[in-house]
Amino acid sequence: MGSIDDIADRYVEQWAPLDPIGATFVGVAGHDDTLTDLSPDGFAALADLDRRTLAALAAETPATETERVAKEAMQERLGLALERFEAGDMTSDVNVISSPLHGVRSSFDLMATEGEEAVANVKARLAAVPAALEQWQRSLLHAAQQGHVAPARQIIEVAKQCEVWADPDGDNFYPDLAAKVGGGTSATLAAELARNAEAARAATVAHGEFLRRELAPLGREKEAAGRERYQLASRYFLGATVDLDEAYAWGFEELARLESEMRTVADKIVPGGSVDDAVAALDADPARTIRGKEAFRDWMQSLADATVQELNGRHFDIPAQVQQIECMLAPTSDGGIYYTGPSEDFSRPGRMWWAVPQGVEEFSTWREVTTVYHEGVPGHHLQIGQTYVRAELLNRWRRILAWSSGHGEGWALYAERLMDELGYLADPGDKLGMLDGQAFRAVRVIIDIGMHLELEIPRDNPFGFAPGERWTPELGWEFLRAHCRVEEKSLRFELNRYLGWPGQAPSYKLGERAWLTARDDARARKGADFDLKAFHRDALNLGSLGLDPLRAALQRI
Repeated sequence: MGSIDDIADRYVEQWAPLDPIGATFVGVAGHDDTLTDLSPDGFAALADLDRRTLAALAAETPATETERVAKEAMQERLGLALERFEAGDMTSDVNVISSPLHGVRSSFDLMATEGEEAVANVKARLAAVPAALEQWQRSLLHAAQQGHVAPARQIIEVAKQCEVWADPDGDNFYPDLAAKVGGGTSATLAAELARNAEAARAATVAHGEFLRRELAPLGREKEAAGRERYQLASRYFLGATVDLDEAYAWGFEELARLESEMRTVADKIVPGGSVDDAVAALDADPARTIRGKEAFRDWMQSLADATVQELNGRHFDIPAQVQQIECMLAPTSDGGIYYTGPSEDFSRPGRMWWAVPQGVEEFSTWREVTTVYHEGVPGHHLQIGQTYVRAELLNRWRRILAWSSGHGEGWALYAERLMDELGYLADPGDKLGMLDGQAFRAVRVIIDIGMHLELEIPRDNPFGFAPGERWTPELGWEFLRAHCRVEEKSLRFELNRYLGWPGQAPSYKLGERAWLTARDDARARKGADFDLKAFHRDALNLGSLGLDPLRAALQRI
């Protein structure tokens, strides 16, 4: 490896001790017994690492195409992370899906729990939770003093999550974790785990009270981010600079196109009927309904395994380490569906998680076939797992730390469409589920950009929706309800997610658009020599890049 690769590998070595939570997520061993320093000094230390690494990269000239891509990728990712830190976004971010608070809690989901060392790590990390949350509170107050604070409504929503996580009649997360881990240990160790878990639970309750009583009164009344802050967030999540007004207008066109296609497919399910008629028929079909969370998890696992076997060798060459995926029920009830990657040595497999809302016991499979493709193969599991394997092509930073939502979520959404192109969504119900999910992501483009920039709703929009009015959260809710077939509690969570995490939600559709454009460009350049399987292989072998560096790298292949 050349000097740029040396810089990248040193970065990982220095980063892991500074961010043990992140190390657990990407599967770097040796840091599961501690938590990240969430104080202002802790954030500053990570920013200083980025700053020093960027300076080192600037002094290096790439010797090969691989080093050129590596340098461009690191400069783009670390540069934007540093911009966000200096803008106060990193230390003030409170939202319902991705924050240091969520990182603390969910880090336990990925830890080993069997064996003496694993139990000791869980015990130690549980003991560290109160200090970590106190550090996070200091960072939030410090940021607020500098004028950087989340919207008050978002802060209150996260306070509610703290209450649910800690409630013995709710998720009861930490005590349940201690009981699970301590079940096969000595009485003394089980008691220590229980004490530490109770301290973590109490700290979570206290954190919720802090959010309500101290931070929320300082929070912004307006939830809209504004153009300047949104543009930075969009650049970070996409790894590209896009024309936000063009993307907003395109969102309406894309949603109208998808809903037209949905009506065509719905007619195959209920001849002469509407999309809602088709949805009702599918939901009433016993063959497409599963009762019970565990049974639904098993259905997902079966489909995920079968898809790996079906695609391997035909449309993708799936590395042996990636041929195992594990479907999991999350220990919380927030309603999210997400993927977590394998550990660096693959001792922990890639996992697909479902945080089932409380009270939900019935599941419609027609909606979720496409979800399995998105989170599993050929979506995130293939994309991330294949990157982890490519040590002969990619330095350590590119394998395990490089991540752009536009690249990752865009690929996963592209993978759903690809499965339709390859013939795996021939069943009209399964295809309607894919189209419904695609339309959901198109809605996100419209209302995320619209609400945060407070744009005018086009007077000639194809849905006749509130022409000439300016977007508000209330209008965002109306539009979601009119165009998305999602259970109300989950849809409320989605709206809160958009309002608290500006710029992330459009990365799915805008990322997919970038992948489709890249494929079209490659087909036009190569003509009769274009090979779809080779295109996918070569593109994924680049690792996760911002969309601008990805576009440049693909044009050079």
